[in-house]
Amino acid sequence: MSLSISKVLTMSPSDETVSVSGWVRTRRSSKNVSFVALNDGSTIRNLQLVIDVDKGYEGMNEEAMVKVTTGASLCASGKLVASQGSGQAVELLCEKISVEGVADPEEYPLQPKRHSLEFLREIGHLRFRTNVFGAILRVRHAMTFAIHKFFNDRGFFNIHSPIITGSDCEGAGEMFRVTTLPENNPPLLDDGKVDFSKDFFGKATNLTVSGQLEAELAAMALGKVYTFGPTFRAENSNTSRHLAEFWMIEPEVAFADLKDNMDLAEDFLKYLIGYALENCVDDMEFLSKRYAEEEKLKPQAEREEMTLLEKLEFVRNNSFERVTYTQAIDILMNSTPNKKKKFQYPVERWGIDLQSEHERYLVEKHFKKPVIVTDYPRENKAFYMRVNPDEKTVAAMDILVPGVGEIIGGSQREERYEILKERAAEFKIPEESIWWYLDIRKYGSVVHSGFGLGFERLLMFITGMSNVRDVSPFPRTPKSAEF
Repeated sequence: MSLSISKVLTMSPSDETVSVSGWVRTRRSSKNVSFVALNDGSTIRNLQLVIDVDKGYEGMNEEAMVKVTTGASLCASGKLVASQGSGQAVELLCEKISVEGVADPEEYPLQPKRHSLEFLREIGHLRFRTNVFGAILRVRHAMTFAIHKFFNDRGFFNIHSPIITGSDCEGAGEMFRVTTLPENNPPLLDDGKVDFSKDFFGKATNLTVSGQLEAELAAMALGKVYTFGPTFRAENSNTSRHLAEFWMIEPEVAFADLKDNMDLAEDFLKYLIGYALENCVDDMEFLSKRYAEEEKLKPQAEREEMTLLEKLEFVRNNSFERVTYTQAIDILMNSTPNKKKKFQYPVERWGIDLQSEHERYLVEKHFKKPVIVTDYPRENKAFYMRVNPDEKTVAAMDILVPGVGEIIGGSQREERYEILKERAAEFKIPEESIWWYLDIRKYGSVVHSGFGLGFERLLMFITGMSNVRDVSPFPRTPKSAEF
């Protein structure tokens, strides 16, 4: 059985036979020797195969050797020897080699040169083979594991919340409908509306935008829970930050107030960044170099002040500043960029939504550390957030980081039955659609809190990618649902 190339590259030269498999990245020839860079996806680094063209490997005649081109798949075995070249400690002196699959060099689109991300999105079935997407997907895997490890080590229970739901968590209405009713002639009520009582579930259902509400139910019995799964938003947006299908991490904790929630979120974010830096060293070094190259292409005024690794260390090594929305507005209103009208969205009054430029100013210019903004105006936040004693604000919190702005949003949840009913009515959420969510406020309700972290947004921050389509294996966007 073949060894992974990541394993082989840690081994020392030996007389034992080593077998590997993978895809050819490059091949170059010198006199009677060919040097093949082989990659199997286990690491961003390649293993160099040394092939003696005159040796006459079994089944490898001159015609077969011609097929050893970029993109072809190979199996090879031989002795691991000290490398004569730079960039690697060992190389494989081939004793046996076979071509498993060929890639016509006239047609294979991934030739050994730099390709634009836009071009790679057009060949999404092949882009996994590039260095950049291999690195991103290995980091994505590491972050998936780290998320489960973080919560498991702290006594949380993973809850699989439903993908098909009859409720709209955010009250935004931008949901994908799930139905088995006939497309052309659905059953209608007397008023001409669709009769969803005849549908599969006997009511209108949609793909979920969040697992939070269901997670709260579990937290009322298990104490500390989290969901980690796909969520969907039918927002017709083609920006670099929006997907129609994305993954969310959403912990919910009973007997936890807003301060507890902030502490958990700060620890969580620092843990994930630390895990990436310590366990994805090769990929993070590659992505950091790529990030620096991309920054050089931007106008001077648009370049980030920190490198990718500096941004990550900046978040990991600083205590997060905690300020209220009111304090943040005062800072922004009196800031030099606001007074000189440098902000695209001027800060003129209490009650406005903070934009990314405002959030980044607080982090990068004013406090020079990550920031948690709390106690937002109640009109700006979701119905389930706990109303503060001033009745103007809610116990919400957003974590702001450099280069991005808001990365985590959460709140202390409204545990009081009557107030939650009033808030749902304000958002025009039918009581009958969330009767179960209201119900738990009547039976042993407790103070509880939680937050949401968009997985792809986290990955954009950690990998330095500027478009969310490039951190998702199969991105779903308007007019695009390949695969």
